[in-house]
Amino acid sequence: MSIVARHMSRIKASPAAVISARAMEMARAGRDVIALSAGEPDFDTPDHVKRAAVRAIGEGKTKYPPLTGIPELREAICRKLERENGLRYAPDQVLVCNGGKQVIYNALTASLDPGQEVVIPAPFWVSYPDMVLLAGADPVVVPTDPENGFRLQPAQLEAAITAKTRWLILNNPCNPSGAVYSARDIEGIAAVLRRHPHVWVLADDIYEHIIYNGEPFSTMAQVAPDLHERTLTMNGLSKAYCMTGWRIGYGAGPKELIAAMAKIQSQTTSGASSISQWAGVEALDGDQSFIEDNVAAFRERRDLGVSLLNRAAGLSCRSPNGAFYLYVDCRETVGKRTPGGDTIGTDADFARYLLDSEEVAVVHGEAFGLSPYFRVSYALATERLRVACMRIQRACAALSG
Repeated sequence: MSIVARHMSRIKASPAAVISARAMEMARAGRDVIALSAGEPDFDTPDHVKRAAVRAIGEGKTKYPPLTGIPELREAICRKLERENGLRYAPDQVLVCNGGKQVIYNALTASLDPGQEVVIPAPFWVSYPDMVLLAGADPVVVPTDPENGFRLQPAQLEAAITAKTRWLILNNPCNPSGAVYSARDIEGIAAVLRRHPHVWVLADDIYEHIIYNGEPFSTMAQVAPDLHERTLTMNGLSKAYCMTGWRIGYGAGPKELIAAMAKIQSQTTSGASSISQWAGVEALDGDQSFIEDNVAAFRERRDLGVSLLNRAAGLSCRSPNGAFYLYVDCRETVGKRTPGGDTIGTDADFARYLLDSEEVAVVHGEAFGLSPYFRVSYALATERLRVACMRIQRACAALSG
């Protein structure tokens, strides 16, 4: 008899993590693998943030932190939300977690009952549906249209909502498509939600600062203040602040929800690293100028990747407005044969072919709920991105049939 619980058959390991792990294994074996699979900026954590962590260590701020986060960081989060988003929260409406993923997991686990539903636009971040399943509820996936920039349309949301719907997860900018929802887009979604007061919004704003089209960033509780009391605004320090390994995410929302999320955290991880939290205070309150420089570098890489991948036979790549991913259409490669005689039947087959033949790691579109595509992360050195795209061109040129 297996020790593994039956409900584990409903979920799978994160495909992005699995592919990245395989790429690292190949690299350790001496192969020149270029990983375009991880959502991790290659830029180092800013020096002033690192110095704040060193100060915290020197001052002995190394004990167990408060469960919900050190007061100084929760206050800094409140200042950030008001300064940048026009949102007013009190510190007791904020929870600091071990990364953004835990914010989402805590929220879903604390609020979902079996049989309830969560609307998730596709393509989606790979972990959303599985976290819903872990909470005992059911993901309702709504495919978006590339002609609408992969943005959820109000009519699609209306059709997906039932009496069982508990949440809408709205990731803006979106991983993996790079779609950016304008204030007007969000207002259209808010108009639907007003007709369904039982539906809450989880606004995943983790890529907030990485936008290229010149529009100001917008989030649900800001655009629709009347929905403030049924919105969880989630963010973190990993992407814009290049602090992936520091593991600091945060959520801001109604007190009842935050208290329930804190209860989950009290019985799982407890508080986030004290040193990382002190670094987080400096990240939010300190110099922000490096973000603009990083975004400029991301924009240059985006343009390079789009240009090179659109020259690859059988590929089509739209230029996204945010985040640091390309969601590449590979439908014209399906049905073709590799030099080894294998047939490309799915986007997963194509991604496997790239890794085996050209040592380029990407994540297949099926993992994000919308095929046939694959995701490229361009959060790596520009020259390595160029080489990777040239390898992809070569792999596509080698297909026949």
